[in-house]
Amino acid sequence: MRFRNRTDAGQRLAALLTGYRAESPLVLGLPRGGVPVAYEVARALGAPLDVWVVRKVGAPGHAELGLGAVAEGGGLFLDREMMRSLGYSESEVSRVAERETNEVTARVARFRGSRPAPRLEGRTVILVDDGVATGGTMRAAIGALRERRPGKIVLAVPVGAVESLDSLRAEVDDLVCVHPAAFMMAVGEFYDNFRQTSDEEVRELLARARGERPETGGPETALDSGDTWWV
Repeated sequence: MRFRNRTDAGQRLAALLTGYRAESPLVLGLPRGGVPVAYEVARALGAPLDVWVVRKVGAPGHAELGLGAVAEGGGLFLDREMMRSLGYSESEVSRVAERETNEVTARVARFRGSRPAPRLEGRTVILVDDGVATGGTMRAAIGALRERRPGKIVLAVPVGAVESLDSLRAEVDDLVCVHPAAFMMAVGEFYDNFRQTSDEEVRELLARARGERPETGGPETALDSGDTWWV
């Protein structure tokens, strides 16, 4: 299965989540790429949309190699088995984690501005990303969410590696995935258009969801049709 873009993926994912409309859920998208997907879910469910900011913790000197993740609210996941196998010490990786924690704080301010974080206690929270590969980033996000004592956490993604989804299933109350992939090298291989989502697009979609911008087609729908989305 392939998705045309994140808008298409979000619409297909939303179709599997309609049963949650009655629970008045809160939809949280992981910036950046998870937000266009989450926007379609929130729109279909008539639910509020916000972000939940997470950053990968890369190996010292090799940022592309993920050793864990940090999330707003203090969530931290480190793959200590991988750290040991590659010879990275706790102190080395902790310094990287501290830098990424500072970046999380900056991004929260960038995306949410002066608005407070949403109240999560007792609520059904649908946590959305554009896909799950290794699961480390999502694990940090879930751990941080648990600290806010939501009534229910639903992990929702268009595509995910079966092994990673299985490992995450026990950490959430429900897991919804359009296409569990038996073999996955990268999330982007399941999308025709997997261009990077910008900070401006994230802010625009959040503003639309709050009713501060007119509801139009998703950003990638406009781009794919040849129209100019940004004005």
